Amino acid sequence: MRRSTRRRAGAVLASAALIASAALAGCGSESDVPVLTWYINPDNGTQQKLAAECTQAADGRYGIRTALLPRESTGQREQLVRRLAASDSGIDLMSLDVPYLAEFANAGFVRKFTGEERERLTRGMLQGPLESAQWQGDLFAVPFNTNTQLLWYHKSVARKAGLDVGPNSAVTWDQVISAAEDTGTTVQVQASRYEGYTVLINSLVASAGGEILKNPEAGKDVTPALNSAAGREAAQVVRTLARSKAAPADISNSNEGTAQAGFLAANGGFMTNWPFVYTAETSMLTDLEGQLESAKSEADKEKLRQAVEDQEVRIDDIGWARWPAVVEGEPSAPPLGGIDLAVGAFSEHPELAVDAVECLTSPESQQTYMLGEGLLATVESVYTDPAIRKAFPMAELLRESVDEAAPRPVTPYYPDITATIQRTWHPPAGLNAQTPGQSADLIVAVLQDNELS
Repeated sequence: MRRSTRRRAGAVLASAALIASAALAGCGSESDVPVLTWYINPDNGTQQKLAAECTQAADGRYGIRTALLPRESTGQREQLVRRLAASDSGIDLMSLDVPYLAEFANAGFVRKFTGEERERLTRGMLQGPLESAQWQGDLFAVPFNTNTQLLWYHKSVARKAGLDVGPNSAVTWDQVISAAEDTGTTVQVQASRYEGYTVLINSLVASAGGEILKNPEAGKDVTPALNSAAGREAAQVVRTLARSKAAPADISNSNEGTAQAGFLAANGGFMTNWPFVYTAETSMLTDLEGQLESAKSEADKEKLRQAVEDQEVRIDDIGWARWPAVVEGEPSAPPLGGIDLAVGAFSEHPELAVDAVECLTSPESQQTYMLGEGLLATVESVYTDPAIRKAFPMAELLRESVDEAAPRPVTPYYPDITATIQRTWHPPAGLNAQTPGQSADLIVAVLQDNELS
């Protein structure tokens, strides 16, 4: 992250904290007003902003304060598990990464929503995110934001390669890799040994018509489905890319940030990634325009005019399309991410926490979050908002991709599943036709406590 970006993020966090404090102060004395603690994942301050707004909207019935979780998803899970295993009543609300919902629900760590609450709180929500918030047919969280990936490309590179690609056309992984090789550019993905790699593998398997687990609800007795034609096709895509001229040198250590940097490099061509990569560029343009407006000297103005013009050209050259297909003629199953809002099972104010969830996940709150953080709304109506359409010209494709995305296996043993997959599918260039079967066997061994993940 650039130093100026860190300063802006810090300023937003500090400002939001002051707003939240003022809102709580305006509610009355601390002894009079229940204060709900919301454990949040790190962002640029919009969750704190929403906490302050919903505190004001509560009109003295309760206040919301935030507590910051670690940056990495696994660290967030570990901290919440430790606290909830000790029946911590101080967790009223939590921002929970979608893969961990089943684990928390199965362990009794989160409160189940009633039928009436479910109807009221999930009206108009997209099906993909809604399914990620359920366990065994019951709702244990409300989707707060969602995410999906697109294929991002430089229009100039696609033209040079003669590749017909765009929002309304589908391309395969083989076509993308060949286009990059023909133009001497790279295909950027997330293939380090971390959760982002499981996201890639899961969507490749699903795009080939398969799945990682046959019956995830079976817990430790689950039947892995990776040892299949779809699993082998997924492994072949990863192996082909990793061994091609289109592979970035750091593919075995690549994550969202390194992929973004590689795509913007001189030899960048194609990338699968989340929408933040686009909003980062438009935010930079807005920042440059602000600097130009406040510049004093003519020399600074001229330099900034050129920088604005260069950034506009760079943004105009960025195209987007649906995540690549594995099988030509078959639609891909894009990745699905996001955060659910859950109520702690040991909260002393569960009804107030449900009320807070309703405010924090409202269409208005989700629009604010999408514009502030670049993460997607789970309520369908938000995608037609003019401000959203302006900030996200690919909004319709994003909505469709979320609707047809592939969730990771919904199982209380997901941490073991993902760790096993990352272990057996890494490094990317070492995959072969036996990898899916080896992965399936290890999943069984790990769940039966015969092997460590």
